[in-house]
Amino acid sequence: MGLPALEFSDCYLDGPQFRERLRSHENELDKTNKFIKELLKDGKSLIIALKTLSSAQRKFAQSLSDFKFQCIGDTETDDEMCIAKSLQEFATVLNNLEDERERMIENAGEVLITPLEKFRKEQVGAAKDAKKKYDKVNEKYYSMLDKHMNLSSKKKEAQLHEADSQLDQVRQHFYEVSLEYVYKVQEVQERKMFDFVEPLLAFLQGLFTFYHHGYELATDFSGFKRDLSISIQNTRTRFEGTRSEVECLMEKMKENPDEHKSISSFTMEGYLYVQEKRPFGSAWIKHYCTYMRDTRLFSMALYDQKSGIKQVDEVFTLKSCIRRKTDSIEKRFCFDVEADDRNGIITMQALSEEERRLWLEAMDGKEPVYVNKDNQTEGSAQLDNIGFNIIKKCIHAVETRGINEQGLYRIVGVNSKVQKLLNLIMDPKTSNEVDLDNSGDWEIKTITSALKNYLRMLPAPLMTYQFQRNFIKAAKLDNQESRIADIHLVIHKIPEKNRQMLHLLMQHLANVAQHHQQNLMTVANLGVVFGPTLLRPQEETVAAIMDIKFQNIVVEILIENHEKIFNTAPAVNFQQKTTRTSSIDKPPSCSERPLTLFHTTSSNEKTEERDGMLNSSAESLAFSNINNSSCNNTPRKSFNFDELPSECKANRPTSLPLSSGPVSPSSPSWPMVSAPSSPLPASSTSSDSSPGSVTGRKARALYACKAEHDSELSFSTGAIFENVHPSQEPGWLEGSLDGKTGLIPENYVDFL
Repeated sequence: MGLPALEFSDCYLDGPQFRERLRSHENELDKTNKFIKELLKDGKSLIIALKTLSSAQRKFAQSLSDFKFQCIGDTETDDEMCIAKSLQEFATVLNNLEDERERMIENAGEVLITPLEKFRKEQVGAAKDAKKKYDKVNEKYYSMLDKHMNLSSKKKEAQLHEADSQLDQVRQHFYEVSLEYVYKVQEVQERKMFDFVEPLLAFLQGLFTFYHHGYELATDFSGFKRDLSISIQNTRTRFEGTRSEVECLMEKMKENPDEHKSISSFTMEGYLYVQEKRPFGSAWIKHYCTYMRDTRLFSMALYDQKSGIKQVDEVFTLKSCIRRKTDSIEKRFCFDVEADDRNGIITMQALSEEERRLWLEAMDGKEPVYVNKDNQTEGSAQLDNIGFNIIKKCIHAVETRGINEQGLYRIVGVNSKVQKLLNLIMDPKTSNEVDLDNSGDWEIKTITSALKNYLRMLPAPLMTYQFQRNFIKAAKLDNQESRIADIHLVIHKIPEKNRQMLHLLMQHLANVAQHHQQNLMTVANLGVVFGPTLLRPQEETVAAIMDIKFQNIVVEILIENHEKIFNTAPAVNFQQKTTRTSSIDKPPSCSERPLTLFHTTSSNEKTEERDGMLNSSAESLAFSNINNSSCNNTPRKSFNFDELPSECKANRPTSLPLSSGPVSPSSPSWPMVSAPSSPLPASSTSSDSSPGSVTGRKARALYACKAEHDSELSFSTGAIFENVHPSQEPGWLEGSLDGKTGLIPENYVDFL
């Protein structure tokens, strides 16, 4: 039931019913006033809580932004890089969300608190003031009325007339105040329907805007969220495989630690207790010692494990080493060493008898040399005709019988059956009797396991120990095009038989991957299976296990690009580098700077860069052609065909022989000459530029770049470069930033 209406005519009657209706309006105003007061209190508390929440969220985002992932190894995979930057992405999303929340909080004071306070003060407060005035006039009127009604009729007519006139004035004033009060009460009741509710609606609209902004952020974040989820899953999968490998290595280390000692640059190293003479006896001080047999240098360093402080004590040249007899000293495991540049004998104590034996052996002491021999016999697997026939036979059987079998190469066969099959096919007497294509005696998983085991039995992995680091380094490059190019180059450096076998295997694995809808073996899955087999490390270490993920990447690239890699010759180094420079739409990485073809070379560098250089007679002919041209004023000691003006390039030699190395169809038709002395000065470079080129101008950085060479500049987006002009290196400019001059990627800048 709503409030009854207050009629103005009732103000003159001022009856009990009017008073009851007026009182109900007054009670409602009191309730409204209390409600607004509580609402203002709660609203201010809400704003304070929102500010506290925003501050906590920003602090949380800052913590996320400050933390940097450090992965094991010197290079991260694409998945690891995605995960590493995830915390910064989270922080960015949270900060963007908090920016919108702060705008909402700032608006809350204007759209909610201020209007409510204004309504309470101007409207409800005015109604209260009107009530006070009404009550005051009401009391005055009815008091005078009571007195007037008590006047005696015997008083003079003039006095009575004057009293009536005064009462009429007070009555009229009372009616006016009553009318105004009724008007104000009803006005406030009506105004609160919009003046009070409208600020609440505006505040809710601010909340909705904030939540809608959060929804838009979530929508924009969905792409990165999807990629991150895939990267997390891939990383978790690799972790499970890596963990099992590390655990296996750990168990091997526990069982026989001597067989898994790391390869050190020192002949021997470890802790020794060294006897030091003191005035009242002697003390045995623990030192970390190293010895190099080639130089016979022995070093002793004090090291405190608690503080982590290492102090180099002494380095001397070893003269002799003699085992100390047990009955000549109270300590066990002792030996004496003598130095060329130090007087006296130094007595040392090893940690065990075995340790002492190893130290004596390393330092050519009198102890007999016990060489730890591996009891495992080397497998008879070789890259010969038998080996190729075995691999071909297994591949043919898999492709004809089980190409669609689920888990191909991932599911292993029974070990006893695999060994039996290997013994039969590796024995020349029985290999021809084994029919893998039609026989039901050999399961597909037995054949695939035999193929993998045969590859593992080779004296060295198929991709060789020698080039293992080259393959891993190539897989760690930033972009896929660079990885393919470098792996292509390394593949053609491995021995011919290894490359032939690898080509055979990659063709087969590509065929397997084409049937991944049935066998569930994608290129990535095959990389996981064959990476550790084809690129197994020479030494089993944790670092080598951490590189398994890059071994997998190498195999994936070989499978996906086997036709190009094995059937075409790799481009020479300079072409690989120069073709990696991206278009303006996709700026090149600083690490993709093309190699300088014409630069000063030392005697060692000349040996390393002999491919593509001219022999002495060809070089003489090249110089003679240039001297006969219109550019004979070019310094003879340093020239570059690409730096010559156009009229000189017409006279360049076109058929001089290369000293060595293949030439791809994209190679220039003239020989590449390595300048024997310093390159042309910068002024020469500028003058040789095309007419449309820009020299000595200012430019602004469009993208940020981190230098990976001393000759490059590091800069952030928006940096202003001075004196920008073309460089001798294709795709690069030269300019100055903060007083430092260096190279700048050409498509990273915009000229001002």
